Amino acid sequence: MSDWVRVFAHSNALMVSHVHNVLESAGVPAELRNMTLGGGAGELPLGDCEPGVWVAPHNAERAENLVHEALEGPVEARPEWHCPGCGERLEGVFETCWACGTHRRD
Repeated sequence: MSDWVRVFAHSNALMVSHVHNVLESAGVPAELRNMTLGGGAGELPLGDCEPGVWVAPHNAERAENLVHEALEGPVEARPEWHCPGCGERLEGVFETCWACGTHRRD
């Protein structure tokens, strides 16, 4: 897996873990690296010490889009939708129905 590419890095390990979870839940295999190298900053280049999320090259573009959406929000607002499971009306930002747990289908 040494040919993987870094799609996100941040000094805050919680942020890095969040991005990793976003990618994994979207079905993009991702790897956490450098989660404990922060103490080496100064002795080693910062880019080599900063926690990051890495993916296979063929997943890089999709991963970068998911990271951007997770941190900045969707590029365009999504319309309201009705849950196919229970009929509940939900705002466009929601992917899962709060009432019954059914996932949005579009």
